[in-house]
Formats: sequence, structure tokens, C-alpha cells
Amino acid sequence: MTVTFISLGLFVAVLFIKYKTGFMAQKSINYAAMTPVFDIREHLNGEMLCEGVIYGPFGRVTSRFVAQMHAEWQGNTGRMTEDFRYESGNIQHREWTFIVSDDGQIQAEAPDLFGTGKGQQAGSAVMLNYTIQLTKEAGGHALNVTDWMYLMENGSVMNRSQFRKFGIKVGELVATIRPIPSEESLAK
Repeated sequence: MTVTFISLGLFVAVLFIKYKTGFMAQKSINYAAMTPVFDIREHLNGEMLCEGVIYGPFGRVTSRFVAQMHAEWQGNTGRMTEDFRYESGNIQHREWTFIVSDDGQIQAEAPDLFGTGKGQQAGSAVMLNYTIQLTKEAGGHALNVTDWMYLMENGSVMNRSQFRKFGIKVGELVATIRPIPSEESLAK
């Protein structure tokens, strides 16, 4: 009985420490004073290239992808399309709608989300939480996703996302998002 109680106590302590010091412990306020300032209306705009890997629950790469992205904004409302090509040959298309309020709060919608995603931009970072429905080929599960994106000095965005089911991490994504220079800027 005592061994079970101690084991349970250690398990709870490890979970507590993990949630207070790990990826999920981040808060927008942690980045509010950091520069460059990340405004998705400016930095997730136009043509972009995204390259990334997806890790499974045991930390091994389970998939790699390259995505073409395009975003357009009218005021505080934006539409972004993503066309993913996975190393398996699978292709996935997603279309997001974003609304950014003056205080940096973000609402996000896409056809494969349950409800509306919510997030915040502050300083050099953007956080977004949402629940996504995986495709049937990927198991069809509904996963809770936390995205953290960090603006780099050169205008690239580093993206780290964790996918959870019943609070347990089942996957992670690490990707870069880079603007594709327009022909105008290449001519200079």
C-alpha cells in the first residue's frame, strides 16, 4: 500500500513539474517584451514556404513535409491556405480564417477544427490553441494542439506544436515558415 501511494505521489509530482516547467508552461506574457514584434498580419502574409517534421509519441520522426502557404489580410481578418506535401506522397489542404483584435487576441477557424481556436500574439511570439480532427488516413482522432511560433530576426518563423489526447502528448511538430521573396524584391 505504501509503495503504491509513493508511486502515485511521484507520478503526480512529475506531472506537476512537467506542466510548470515544460512546453505547456509557456505564457504569452513571457515574450511580451521581446523583439522583433510578431504581428501575424504582417509576418504571416503573402507567399510562404514551410518545412517541418512531425515526431511521434516516442520522440522519433514519423513524418516530414513541405508546404506552400499563402495569406492575405483585410484589416484584422486574414485568410491563409496551406498545401502540404508529405514524404509519403500524401497531400493535405487547409484553409484558415483568422481574426486579430487590437489587444493581440486571435480567433482561428478551419474546416478540420472543432470550434474556434484561440490565441494571443505578444512581443516576439504567437500562441494558438485548437482542437483538430485528423484525417482518416492519420487515424481520425481529435487532438488538442498548442502552437507556439517565434519570429526570428530575419523574418522567418520557428513553429513548435504539441498534439495531445486526454492530456498526454502524442506528437510534436517543428517547422520553419519563411517568406518567399516576390519577383519585385528579387529584381533589386
